[in-house]
Amino acid sequence: MQIKKLFVAGLRNLKSIAIEPGNNFNLIYGLNGQGKTNLLEAIFLLGSPRSFRNCKQHELIRHDEKKAVVKGEVESNRVISNIMLTLEQAGRRVEINGKGIARASELHGKLNSVVFSPDDTGMVRNGPDSRRRYLDRAVYMVDIQYLHCWHDYHRILKQRNNLLKKIDTTGLDIWTDQLATVGAEVIERRHCFVSILNERLKRHYTFISGGSETAEITYRPEGIKATNNRSAIRIELLDLLNRNAKNDERYGTTTSGPHRDDLVFALNGKLLKSFGSQGQQKSFVLALKMAEIEYLEEIFTESPILLLDDMSSELDSKRSRNLLNCLSTKNIQVFITTTERSPALLDSAAQNYSVFHVQDGNLTFEENKKHE
Repeated sequence: MQIKKLFVAGLRNLKSIAIEPGNNFNLIYGLNGQGKTNLLEAIFLLGSPRSFRNCKQHELIRHDEKKAVVKGEVESNRVISNIMLTLEQAGRRVEINGKGIARASELHGKLNSVVFSPDDTGMVRNGPDSRRRYLDRAVYMVDIQYLHCWHDYHRILKQRNNLLKKIDTTGLDIWTDQLATVGAEVIERRHCFVSILNERLKRHYTFISGGSETAEITYRPEGIKATNNRSAIRIELLDLLNRNAKNDERYGTTTSGPHRDDLVFALNGKLLKSFGSQGQQKSFVLALKMAEIEYLEEIFTESPILLLDDMSSELDSKRSRNLLNCLSTKNIQVFITTTERSPALLDSAAQNYSVFHVQDGNLTFEENKKHE
């Protein structure tokens, strides 16, 4: 997948921008706060129903604008598509080749992007909310059915929680039964994804870190032992919900289920959060992203776009070089943001790259550099 042309207007602090990115590496540099990450966010939004920064829609629109527009000419499997996203206070509208889409699922697979950002490394140290957000976004990228069951689960969860807040909870059993049914599918699909990702993670961590530790990611549904049999999961989840019914009524909310689950990151069997160095944590998350890329390649028979935000602060020179050497062997379009114009690492790994400078929301093309 590649973006051939990109137009952005009214998104956060970005001015009107129109560029033709390079097919391989694109280096975007500038001081902090100038709009580098906002540009990556615009690219991501072309293929996703939500921003990777977990923000509200109105926060995406420039303060002095009524709307934001992102347009991209995208090539996928030798087919060109024109995607346009319009964000307004009242909602969002997506058009593909001039035709509006009714559901977010219609956007699935049109432009796959994998993001590596400072927020992603933070999820190792933060609470389970950030890890669940990562998991849900990653599963959706490879499994379109997951989006449907995730929405169903949260719709039912909202109805059950509303009833729990009332004095009369008549009908709670019905919502509990439905929540267990859909929740079992959420757990099963999450478990399947994490199991497949785990084997790829181990390989990529060894390559990026240059070390001998064994990396591992595990999905832990709270109070559930079965993970790959939907019927068995449903039975356990229903039992768990019923056992916690009194607590749920007391607190007025559902205290167990997939919305409370977590991911466990480990090195050599020890918790990464507690025992891993900062460098190990960054290598782990980056290896996770590379595992995602490999999985998406298998599903869609082509590489997704990779968005590397603030690479200069997130990775040291050794890890950056290992990463770029790996990426140079792939037919993949990469957007890298840094605070300084530092093409030395790219010179050693990339066959060609384009350089852009961001200042005060304006993007300036500087050069295309090609190796002979």
